Amino acid sequence: MARSASLCSHFFSVATGTADPMANPFLRRATEYVREDESFLSIVSPAPLTTFLATSRNKDDMFEVPVRIIGAPGSGKTMLATLAEFRMVETILKDETNSTNRTLANALAQAGFLKNGKPKVAAVRVPMESEYRDFWELPYDPNVKTKLAFWLVQARAMLGLIRNLTANKTRGLDAIEFIPRADYEAHLEQIGGLSAAGIRDRALAVQRAIYSVGAGLRAPKLEDLPIEATAPYAPFDVISRISIEWNGEIIEMSPLVMLDDVHALHHDQLEAMFGMLSHREMKFGRWMMMRLDALSPGAVMRSPASQPTHNRATGRDFVDIQMQQGNEKKDASRRQFRTMARDMAKRYLPMVEGLRNRNATDIDRLVPSEPPKLSPGQIKELEGRVAKDQSKLKIGATRRKEIDDIVDDFIGRTKSYDDGPEVALAMKRILLHRYAVRIARLTPSLFEEIDPDPKSPLKADADVAHGARVHLHHEYGRPLHYGIDDVCDASNENAEVFLQFAGALVANIETRAIRNTTLALPARDQQSILIEKAKSIMDSWAFPHAQRVRDMVDAIGRDCREGSLLPNAPLGAGANAIAILEEEMEAQSFDDELGSVLKYAIANGAITIERNYGQGGKLWALIELTGTAGLVYGLTFNRGGFLPQKIDYLRKIAGLANA
Repeated sequence: MARSASLCSHFFSVATGTADPMANPFLRRATEYVREDESFLSIVSPAPLTTFLATSRNKDDMFEVPVRIIGAPGSGKTMLATLAEFRMVETILKDETNSTNRTLANALAQAGFLKNGKPKVAAVRVPMESEYRDFWELPYDPNVKTKLAFWLVQARAMLGLIRNLTANKTRGLDAIEFIPRADYEAHLEQIGGLSAAGIRDRALAVQRAIYSVGAGLRAPKLEDLPIEATAPYAPFDVISRISIEWNGEIIEMSPLVMLDDVHALHHDQLEAMFGMLSHREMKFGRWMMMRLDALSPGAVMRSPASQPTHNRATGRDFVDIQMQQGNEKKDASRRQFRTMARDMAKRYLPMVEGLRNRNATDIDRLVPSEPPKLSPGQIKELEGRVAKDQSKLKIGATRRKEIDDIVDDFIGRTKSYDDGPEVALAMKRILLHRYAVRIARLTPSLFEEIDPDPKSPLKADADVAHGARVHLHHEYGRPLHYGIDDVCDASNENAEVFLQFAGALVANIETRAIRNTTLALPARDQQSILIEKAKSIMDSWAFPHAQRVRDMVDAIGRDCREGSLLPNAPLGAGANAIAILEEEMEAQSFDDELGSVLKYAIANGAITIERNYGQGGKLWALIELTGTAGLVYGLTFNRGGFLPQKIDYLRKIAGLANA
């Protein structure tokens, strides 16, 4: 909560210094701080349901086998779990004349929570707070400690489920019935029977008894534990369906518990808990929302040699849903995230009073992608630089005209949104240097030849154009990243990061509204705000090995910038990654400190990794900087440009050369 308040304070000190920070909804990303269901539904985007659940290949298994929903902090795990809770589903279905509710209902149906307009799943979210980890410190056998925590989770899940089913005052306890698995009637007494009242009372007794064990100053002896804490209690094993009254008819639903933030558990405790949740006969749906850093380094690095996590095989024993798609789907996930981010902005902007009053709630108009321009003086200076390079490289007028024609023809054919005269000049400069490099490789002739033909012909394409923009950014300060698509791409498909960037931009736009000036942010202002916010995000990293990760990102960023600014732009749009041969990566176990550094760097959105990336007839492990670092170092967001390196390079830049 303190972090959220600090974030809000920072945004509004950028603006007026006096406005209420909570007036900017972009600064209220943490859904756990929005208490009213209606307020939550007004700002939540249904895109995570359709993006991550509805398209899952294992959609039919999601309510039968354990599911791990894995994502970086802020990727939307809690938002997804809160939206899927039964009380939210019922609130949405109560008023489908509301367009927002219709959209959310459609997304819930696609994700499998509704069927024929009726609830199909009764879900409850259980936050896995730090007190569960405290049970691991008790002086008991690991099996006892695991059972205490697991039974407490089940008790709270049942209490939360009953609260959800009665939250909207549409039914009482007597309208709820729990249906057991076949042949489990003998176990009904341990859970309090099948009535909601009996199950509630038994869950309250279990919760009270187990909580007293964990909360005490001194743990009681094992033989002194209260009977309610040690007696068998397994509602997840017993219950298979829930029957309720719904709009005058009786419907049955599948129960589902969503354990949020299970990474807070001790590693061994999580392994044991996962084992208990993995009984194949269990019909009670169970989802575990976790951060990527809860996995082993080998699993995070997607190393082929790494063992199946939790000692089970993904797909057969459990389903994994990644809140960020793998690199093989990055283009698709980037497009999906742009859609989701725009949807969030569409919901949030009308809540900013200063913008609503001016009917300015279109994010594309407020953060336009109109390309920047150099001043006439800067263009004249650039023309001089190109002519100077032509002279220095001893390239004649005929070859220069050919290069000019190649670039002019490309720009005339493509009609890019950003094809101003400075871009054309910078492209011509790059091709001059490419020509010089290519003829330097030719075998000298007995007869001197002026401007010989290069071994491979020169061409102008989108990569050369983007490389030209990168050069212009670093040499002339011409903005490289602007427009809402770039804001989305800088966010690494992470909702919280997007809202931090968007929040900083909206705070500035709101200030302009107060001052009654033009609201649309010019590209230069956008770039400046985004870079400042990106630096702030990187400075605030406080996860394990954060300083080593900063050092590593800084070294990769500087080296990529240097490679991107070579006069002939050999990497086209430039580099934003380093790459190590797969055979070298496969030889690494990553059970060392380097593996831990890389794990936390990936899990916290500093880098991404793509395995088996094919280029030049070789397979590479691509370690790419995320958009946040790309902003700071002025690198392309285009993918594929990299600098070949060895594994020792990573050790060196992470300060582990002698480790």
